[in-house]
Amino acid sequence: MPDTDSPLTHFDAQGQAHMVDVAAKPETHRVARATGRIRMLPATLALIASGQAKKGDVLGIARIAAIQGAKRTSELVPLCHPLPLTRVAVSFELDDPGSAVHCTVVAETVGRTGVEMEALTAVQVGLLTIYDMCKAADRGMVMEGIQLLEKQGGKSGHWTADPAASLKA
Repeated sequence: MPDTDSPLTHFDAQGQAHMVDVAAKPETHRVARATGRIRMLPATLALIASGQAKKGDVLGIARIAAIQGAKRTSELVPLCHPLPLTRVAVSFELDDPGSAVHCTVVAETVGRTGVEMEALTAVQVGLLTIYDMCKAADRGMVMEGIQLLEKQGGKSGHWTADPAASLKA
């Protein structure tokens, strides 16, 4: 029988997966910031930067996809609570020396559980959209460094990633 004091909150005392009961938790303002990047050939990055990709504005479409990904996180991650998001901000940064696009997402809500999963999902969906829109030019693109940078709110308070371990703070 699993330890009932386990830090893995998605398992009950019998080891069965369950959705965490957050009914007794107070609603607080919660914020999460996540990041990741997609590496590509320099020519692919130049195509994105020029706005001349065959499928259109790559970063504009990826931004909308990331926001949609945040909104649909609970449909994709089985034990994730659906959240009323109050804000999702998506930014992209072109990295010429690294031949990459960095994506950073800030997700916010006022609720009983955090928005880390929404921020992380948004980053990944944004990067996947870049891949989808550019795969005809470069199938070897690599998504990497998807990580939570910071979370605020709730009982555990403010947390930030170790800058030495972060891909891009």
